[in-house]
Amino acid sequence: MMELEVILDFACCSCRHDMGVTLHCAGKGLAEGTNGVARVKIPCPNCGNVNQLYFEPLTGAVRHVAPFWDTCRVPEPSLN
Repeated sequence: MMELEVILDFACCSCRHDMGVTLHCAGKGLAEGTNGVARVKIPCPNCGNVNQLYFEPLTGAVRHVAPFWDTCRVPEPSLN
């Protein structure tokens, strides 16, 4: 199984704080040699919002940074 260590630099999508992260990537998708895109959730140490980071594991290129929206949240009842 192929394993990579990828170092990525990006800005938080909420507060634009510069961030860096080191990721350990492994799996059969890497061994196939495809130019796939991986996704990881990274919390910002500055504002606390969670970023979804889309990147290419083989090249280390950051494709997109977007806010993470938790789709499993239960709405709170209004106080009215």
